[in-house]
Amino acid sequence: WEHYVSCDGSPDPTVLQEINTFMSLWREDQNENIQFVMEKGKEVLNLIEKLQFLLLDTPPNEITEKETVQYQETILDLQNLLHQKYNGATEHLLKTDNMSEDSDSGNMQVVIKDKNVTLCIWANLKKNIRFKNHVFHDVQHGFDLPKSLAVNSVAVRIFHTHYDHVSPLWLQCQCVPKLKILDSKEVTVDLKENVEAAAEEEEKAKEEPSARTEEKLYSDGIKSASSFKESTNNIADINEKTEEENEKKSEILDILSQVQIPVMQEETSEKEEEVTDENIVDLRQFIPVGGVYHVDVLQLPPRAKEIKNWSMVEVLDGGLETYPYPPESEETEDTAHPPIGITLRLPDNDVIYFEDPVIARWDPAGQQWRTDGISNIIYETEQGKVIFEMDTFYTIALLQDAHLNMPYQAWELRPSGTDELLLIVTTAFAEVQIQVKDHQCMLSTVMVEEKDVLSHLTGKWMTPVHLTVVLKKAGINIFPGEYSHKYVCVNKKAPLAEFRAYRQMALVASAFAFSWSKWNLESGEEQVVLKVSEHLKADSVKDEDWSLYMFNGQRAWRLKITEASEAFSEELEDHSEFHSTLYHMLKDFASNEAIDKVRKANFLFIDTVYQLLLATRVLTYS
Repeated sequence: WEHYVSCDGSPDPTVLQEINTFMSLWREDQNENIQFVMEKGKEVLNLIEKLQFLLLDTPPNEITEKETVQYQETILDLQNLLHQKYNGATEHLLKTDNMSEDSDSGNMQVVIKDKNVTLCIWANLKKNIRFKNHVFHDVQHGFDLPKSLAVNSVAVRIFHTHYDHVSPLWLQCQCVPKLKILDSKEVTVDLKENVEAAAEEEEKAKEEPSARTEEKLYSDGIKSASSFKESTNNIADINEKTEEENEKKSEILDILSQVQIPVMQEETSEKEEEVTDENIVDLRQFIPVGGVYHVDVLQLPPRAKEIKNWSMVEVLDGGLETYPYPPESEETEDTAHPPIGITLRLPDNDVIYFEDPVIARWDPAGQQWRTDGISNIIYETEQGKVIFEMDTFYTIALLQDAHLNMPYQAWELRPSGTDELLLIVTTAFAEVQIQVKDHQCMLSTVMVEEKDVLSHLTGKWMTPVHLTVVLKKAGINIFPGEYSHKYVCVNKKAPLAEFRAYRQMALVASAFAFSWSKWNLESGEEQVVLKVSEHLKADSVKDEDWSLYMFNGQRAWRLKITEASEAFSEELEDHSEFHSTLYHMLKDFASNEAIDKVRKANFLFIDTVYQLLLATRVLTYS
């Protein structure tokens, strides 16, 4: 619908006929002007992004395997076409550009950039050995060529794409870990008994019509965040007016969440291959940050000749060709060839490197990033540069440990208005504040060493999935992946307790603040402990206002101890009792105003909070 109302002339990437027509027309287009290609590239990147978010954000039961394969193939076709067009534009520049010759060296140099790419080209027109190194002053990228290349008709291209179209597609389309249904007989029996007991109680206490309504909702179950959203909406419509009916909403939500418990797929797949070669980068542990650098040495194509107002250009069948280095001949097989020196300026404001990044090269044959072939690495942190040598020309990426910001040191979920809240996650390197309003979220601030960074990302409303992708690309990863538990010391919790806690927290988040507790580490796998406080104002929560609550997925109670107590105890707070849900537990101590806010909370807001909690997994990764 959004695509239809935009009416911008772009094809629908999900319709195969439309996207194939779009690609065919551009392949046939002979316009190789670099500005035209860059402008068209923006449209292609937008189409790729739409398909990626479709794969990330669509529940598994709403997309077929055939559609998934189609979207993935379309993404790869668009990526390949875009790179081919940039190759054609590079060749066109080398043939026709007569305005970029350096007055000192006589060689051609050009830097063209926009928000998506930076293209640096140097052409060795004079073949003077004195000019074998060069720095593109606009962007501070540079190179130092061996003498054998400095006397040949070659061109050097450093093509920095701020996106990554090189890494495997599964890495680009990876978001929250996949969920699967818990298949444990013990838990199933336990749940069945609890549900049956709850149903018997309900029959005695309520009228038959009410019981039939609950039975229908119970049979539907919760299969995904979207169906959770739907169920909550229906319940909210029916039970908006009275407090008794609001209690029913929580009870039904509670029973539904018992029917199917999502569990992170933490077990290693049978087909998964462990990384044994130390030169291969494990992409489950490291992720490319800051895009990709295509560093190439090219055959210098015949340049255009001006004859009587005519421009004559020799057309080569092969198109843009790379220059072989080291030379591929029998005579030079045993000869040592000098390495190529490369200097790269790290992106200033777009991304953050908390540690010196790992420099890796792409291996097209093995379809993997490798660290061999790169040597003598020097990090100039203050200048924001990295200098290294390569034995040949490679495609380069700077990779960062995906789990630098895990486990979290602290977290807090705090309401700030009607259907608004603030999620604050504090890590070893940064403090990340995410604001939620209705069905969207926004990066509020990222503080690193008391400095506000990534200002170009703050203040923009987006979906939770979009936010996770944007922050990961910027180097801020507070979203555990499918294999993160292998690389982070986690506070493991039983799925029944953890995921039902997230549901209950999201349900009451409009009026209650939640925070990290040190006792969560002491409570064991089967139970979670968290600080809770009724919070109806926009300011921060005072230390004395927090209370400790324990929840095991089936029972909640208020603890007698405080955060400052000397030892952990599960003892129940005086004058309180056990309840089956956090909502009913909090209701014992809540004001009418707080309960009213919970009752009126929008179902889209509840679902957005739930998605964020599920993505960050604050109860396990802190």
